[in-house]
Amino acid sequence: MNSEIIHHRSYSLRKEQIPPVVVERLDDIERINLKEKIKKKLVERDAVIVSHYYTDSDLQLLTDETGGCVSDSLEMARFGYETEAKNLIVCGVKFMGETAKILNPEKQIFMPDLGANCSLDIGCPVDEFSKFCDAHPDHVVVVYANTSAAVKARADWMVTSGSAVDVIKYLNANNKKIIWAPDKYLGDYVQKQSGANMLIWQGSCVVHEEFKGKELETLRENHPDAKVLVHPESPSSVISQADMVGSTTAIIKAVGKMDAKKFIVATDKGIFHKIREVAENKILIEAPTAGKGATCISCAHCPWMAMNSLKKLLHILETGENEIFVEKDIIDQAKGSIEKLLKFTCNNKRTSLANDA
Repeated sequence: MNSEIIHHRSYSLRKEQIPPVVVERLDDIERINLKEKIKKKLVERDAVIVSHYYTDSDLQLLTDETGGCVSDSLEMARFGYETEAKNLIVCGVKFMGETAKILNPEKQIFMPDLGANCSLDIGCPVDEFSKFCDAHPDHVVVVYANTSAAVKARADWMVTSGSAVDVIKYLNANNKKIIWAPDKYLGDYVQKQSGANMLIWQGSCVVHEEFKGKELETLRENHPDAKVLVHPESPSSVISQADMVGSTTAIIKAVGKMDAKKFIVATDKGIFHKIREVAENKILIEAPTAGKGATCISCAHCPWMAMNSLKKLLHILETGENEIFVEKDIIDQAKGSIEKLLKFTCNNKRTSLANDA
């Protein structure tokens, strides 16, 4: 069954809506001093850090050193729920902080920079999305984790890249018609894998949309022994060349498990830090973002993820600024869509939450 793709408007961001990538530059002494101050403040504030795979390697290292969690967005939120710490510092983007608050409403959630957003979140405004859903009341609403708390509250299900195909297959087997949001490339991939009847919102990730199929073909010709690992937020011309399509955690595990020595990786290059920790002898090559039609707005690194830094982290620990707040009624409604996923993945042994992103 073909998906019903809505073409009335693209929700991809314009170039002027996307901030530049600004990476914090520190010398060794600055880095050591900042980390020592942060460690002391974490103890004083009874706080723990959770960081996404796409954040700076300094933050990932500090998170591991202080007993925090470096992972995907849902695992970050689940870790926050399980930890006894009263305060949770989320190094990632806004929807991750909101998801952590939804699952941990009794804790204080802070972020180094409240301006750290996500093109998928921005490209799915809740008012327009709600009207879209209201126009198709016979459809089950499934949203990707990369959405605001308000959009999750409007949804029936929230899914991750590691669970999306299984959830949509389940709904399709029960003859459900589906509204999918916000990523059009992930939606197209899920539809092809499941055969479901899907209305697909037209949003996209500024990082993954830049990967180029033609240039990937050339790169593969130059590295015929390399395996291609692709995140499903990428265009179909890139996905079609993949040896493995999967979430961030799945990509990291694939590098460790596969016999190949060389990998072309099509996702945010922040992931290379964690890959090198588990497979230090493997050769990693960034999938191309240059070529015909290229803008290189992000050059394979999320500009919003880059807003997280050691200096900003220390600042919020010293001041208590940048707390995440979500209205109670939104928490109550959004929690339902997330808990459906948690229950489904617990009951479905084919899907492991460890592979979500």
